Amino acid sequence: MNRSILIVICDFLLVSLLAFSTVDINKVAHPGSTSRLQMNGAPATNQAAAKQDLGEVMRLALTEEQKNRAVLLGELAQTRAAVSNSQTQLAAREEQLQNFQAEMRGREEQARQLQGQVAAAQTNIQALNARLQASAAESALTREQRAQIEAQAQEQARKAATLQQQLEALQHNNEMALAENRILSGQLQLSESARQAASAQLATMSDEVNAQRQQNAKLADGVRTLATKSSELAQQIRENTPLAPNTIFSDVAANRVEANFAGVRAGLFGGSSRYKQATTILATDGTNVFGVCHVQDTPLVFWSPGAKWDDLNCSLAHNGAAVKVNSILFSATDPRVALMPLDATAPRQLGVKAYRLSNDPYKFQDAVVVGAREGYYGECKFEIDLTTPDYFRMDRSTLRGLFGKFNPSSGDLVVSRTGELLGVMANNTYCVRLHGTGASAGFELGPKIRNEGTSETL
Repeated sequence: MNRSILIVICDFLLVSLLAFSTVDINKVAHPGSTSRLQMNGAPATNQAAAKQDLGEVMRLALTEEQKNRAVLLGELAQTRAAVSNSQTQLAAREEQLQNFQAEMRGREEQARQLQGQVAAAQTNIQALNARLQASAAESALTREQRAQIEAQAQEQARKAATLQQQLEALQHNNEMALAENRILSGQLQLSESARQAASAQLATMSDEVNAQRQQNAKLADGVRTLATKSSELAQQIRENTPLAPNTIFSDVAANRVEANFAGVRAGLFGGSSRYKQATTILATDGTNVFGVCHVQDTPLVFWSPGAKWDDLNCSLAHNGAAVKVNSILFSATDPRVALMPLDATAPRQLGVKAYRLSNDPYKFQDAVVVGAREGYYGECKFEIDLTTPDYFRMDRSTLRGLFGKFNPSSGDLVVSRTGELLGVMANNTYCVRLHGTGASAGFELGPKIRNEGTSETL
């Protein structure tokens, strides 16, 4: 049963792998795809269903093994109870046998006593007869003496007859007791044989339970190993299966956050307030979580002379939830990319996911460009430029959108075909590849910014 379950699981994994390997998702979306924020929906995939079916098969396997174990434990308990009952009956029969043997010894003693009494009575009869004969020979005895002697002889004869009857009854009882003793001995032997058989069955059941426990432990290890391998397989499938641009855009649109900036910039004639709003997403390098956008989507401006700021605040919001940004950094790769470090709990507080940075951006030759300020998106091939290893050169001749061509601009997000974040468009041609939160400079937000030397840094 266990071997068949493992075979079913392995067959299911093989069929799932073959099903995933034959899917050509590149044919799902039309090559020319640009779209506004309106969407007809993303194509469904069977990855979640396959993973759910695999988990269901594993749970059924474990449930079946738990039922088998429960049945074996129940049978073991019944066998133990039967052995205990047999031992109790055996002890009772042994005690009964001992009682019969004691009773037999008492009856044998009583029989010996009766035999002695009968022998004594017979001796008395013989003595009386002898006296009677002697008295008959002697004529000197009187009739009264002779009658007395005859009465005594008759009385002794009656006593001898009674004792003889009692002896015969006792011998009959002894014979019945011996027969019952033989029956009890036979039953005792049968009980002993049943006890030995029950003990052997108990030992066998214990061995089966131990073997079943070991097999269950091996099966549990196998299920855990299969679960780990299936998770790794699902991860590999996700990493090597290109998503449709519609799916990528729908996911980005659902996980966008709104960045709200508000501050006061110093001036010759007093401070001036500055406000700005931008849409962005959260990213993670596996350790740090941060918001990312182009510096032009913030109130900060690179210029000479740079502006001095007396106060600047920023918060990220999504569906009514908001988190405060305490600092802003300028990427060490390209300062035009602004990074906003966040606490690891920020995605959960905002109800969005943090996009992982791609470790293998060259797995596919094309990517999906999502507009930062408008609802457009589309496919675009990118080229590797050895002179600028931290940038991707977007092949504008391959730009394709759903309603015709579109022109990417600075600040647009570039997402790989596996749904990972490649980087941010530094201008309308080059995309800055993001590696992490490495920064060339940065500011503490709030009133502290007035002491950060913003003029010189900008």
